[in-house]
Amino acid sequence: MKKLFNSALAALLVSTGMAWAAPDAITVGMVLEPPNLDPTAGAAAAIDEVVYANVFEGLTRFGPDGAVRPGLASSWSVSADGKVWTFNLRAGVTFHDGTGFDAQDVKFSLDRARDPVSTNAQKVLFAGIESVEAANPQQVVVRLSAPDGAFDWKMAWGDAVIVAPESAANLATNPVGTGPFVFAEWVQGDHVTLTANANYWGGKPALAKATFRFISDPTAAFAAMMAGDVDAFPNFPAPETLPQLAADPRFKVIVGSTEGETILAMNNKLAPLANIKLREAIAHAINRQDIIDGAMFGYGTPIGTHFAPHNPDYVDLTGLSNYDPELSKKILADAGLSGIKLRLALPPPTYARRGGEIIAAELRAVGIETEITNMEWAQWLEQVFTGKDFDLTIVSHTEPMDIDIYARPDYYFQYARPDFVALIDKLKLTSDAAARSELLRQAQEMIARDYVNGYLFQLAKTGVANAELSGLWENSPTQANDLTAVRWGSAPAEAVQPTSAPAADPAAAPAAAEPAPRLDPSLSIEAEAGKVIFEETAGGIGCAACHGIDAQGELGPDIRGKDPVLILNALSSIAEMMELGVSKEEIDLVAAYLRYLHDLEAH
Repeated sequence: MKKLFNSALAALLVSTGMAWAAPDAITVGMVLEPPNLDPTAGAAAAIDEVVYANVFEGLTRFGPDGAVRPGLASSWSVSADGKVWTFNLRAGVTFHDGTGFDAQDVKFSLDRARDPVSTNAQKVLFAGIESVEAANPQQVVVRLSAPDGAFDWKMAWGDAVIVAPESAANLATNPVGTGPFVFAEWVQGDHVTLTANANYWGGKPALAKATFRFISDPTAAFAAMMAGDVDAFPNFPAPETLPQLAADPRFKVIVGSTEGETILAMNNKLAPLANIKLREAIAHAINRQDIIDGAMFGYGTPIGTHFAPHNPDYVDLTGLSNYDPELSKKILADAGLSGIKLRLALPPPTYARRGGEIIAAELRAVGIETEITNMEWAQWLEQVFTGKDFDLTIVSHTEPMDIDIYARPDYYFQYARPDFVALIDKLKLTSDAAARSELLRQAQEMIARDYVNGYLFQLAKTGVANAELSGLWENSPTQANDLTAVRWGSAPAEAVQPTSAPAADPAAAPAAAEPAPRLDPSLSIEAEAGKVIFEETAGGIGCAACHGIDAQGELGPDIRGKDPVLILNALSSIAEMMELGVSKEEIDLVAAYLRYLHDLEAH
C-alpha cells in the first residue's frame, strides 16, 4: 500500500520545481432545489440560480452591477420612434448538442414565449412584441406595438433566454443552451452538476466543473461550510453564524443587496382578506424590525412598498404601515372583525419559516389566529402561486423592478386594481426620466395605501465562500449564481460587511473562536491546515524525524541545504498516517505543507 500511495504522492509533485495546480472545480450550496431546469417555463428563482449565464444565454444579460450587457447579441439599435429593435447576433455560436445558433432560434424563442399557451412565468416581458423577423442569419428585427425604452432590459431576464426548437421540449430535465457550462447530471434531492463547454463562443471559464448542492437546513448548511463540503454558499441560510465564519481565515463573508422584496402576501380576492380594513390591521400588527432581527439576525432593510430601497426612485412609505398593535385592534373593532383565523403557507426559505412564527405571534396578539402549513417548494408553487389557494404566505420577490406584477389580474395575490393597471400601462409608454419617476412614486403609494400585502424587508445577500475563491457576485441584480468569472487561486479577499452591520447577538450565534495566528504571510490556508495535521500525526509518531522533519513539522538540521528529494522522501511518512486512519483530504493538506517547506528552503 505504501508503494502505491508514495507513487500517487510523487505524481502530485512530479518534480521539486513544479507548482501546485489550482483547483478547477467548485461546489456551490443552495437552499432550494429547482423544480425543473427550464427558465422559460418556471417561476422558481432556484432555476435561474443554476442555469442563468451558466447554461442559458439571452440576447442581452445582466452584469454583476445590474447593467445590461451584450449576450448572444453583440450589439443592437432602436428606431427613432422606439418601436423597432434590431439585434446583431454573434457568429460561430452553437448549442450544447451541436445545433447551430442563428436568427431563427431567436424568432422561435420569442414567439414561443409570447404564445397564448406559453407557460412562461414572465409573459409580460413579451406582451409588447408585434412581430419577430429573422432578417438574415445574424440579425433579428423585433417590432413592438408601442415604444419601449426598456426592451433590452427585458431581454436580459432569465425568462427570455434563447433556446433551440430541437431541444426545447425537454429543457426541464435536459437543459441545452449556448452558455459556458454544459448540463451533466441532476441527482434529484441532492445536486446538479455542470461541466465546462469546450466549444463556448466566449472566454473559456476557469472552472472545469461546478456542482450545485441543495441544503435547505441552516444547521446543515453551516456544517457543510465548516467541513469544506461546499466551497461557496452565495445565499447563506444561517445568518446567525456569520460572525463565526467571518472570524475564520478560511472563509470570507460577502454581504450585499438583492432585488428581493420580502412580503407577507395576502389573497386580495378571498374573504375575509378582500376587506381592506383587515389587511390594514394586519399591516399595523407586524413589527418589521422584529422579523429582521429574529429571522435574519439583523440583515435586511425595512420596506413600506414593493420597491428596492437602493433604487433611486424608491419612496419610504414605512410610516403608512408602522407597527402599532393598539391601532390594529381598533381597526378590527371598528370594522366589526372578530374571530378571524387565516391560513399561513410557508415555503422552505429560512426567512419564511422563521419570519412566519414571529408574524403568527404578532397577529395573535391583536386577535388574529393563524394556521401554519410548512410547504416544500413544489407544493407552494402548485397550491399558492398557481392555484391561489391560500390566505397568507411569506415570499421574497427577487425579480428586478417587478412592481408591475400588481397589474396582472391572474397574479397569485390577485390585486390588479384598474387604476393601478392604467398607471403601469402609462409607465410602459413613458420614456422621460422625470415622468417615469413620478409614475413610479404613484404606483408605490397606491399599493401601500391599499395594503395589498404586508411589506416586510429587502432581502440582504449574505454569502460565505472559501477565502481563495474570487469572482462571485456581491450583489444580486437578478436571481443568479453566475460562475463565468469564478476562479481559484487569487489572494484571499477581505470579508465584505454590510453598510450598517448588525451587532452580533451572543445568545443567538455560537461564540466565534479567535483566529489562529498565521505561520507565515505566504503560507496558504491548505498548507497551514496540513501543518496542524502533520504535528498531530506524523510528528507525533516520530516517523517524520527519520526523514529530516522534526516533531513540530519543521525542517530538521540534517535536511537543510540537502537534496530536495529528501523532502519528497518525507512523504513516505504519510503512508503511515493513512494506516492510522487519516483521510485522503487531510493527506492532501499535509502534502501541501511539505511542498511549502521545500519552496521555503529552495528560496
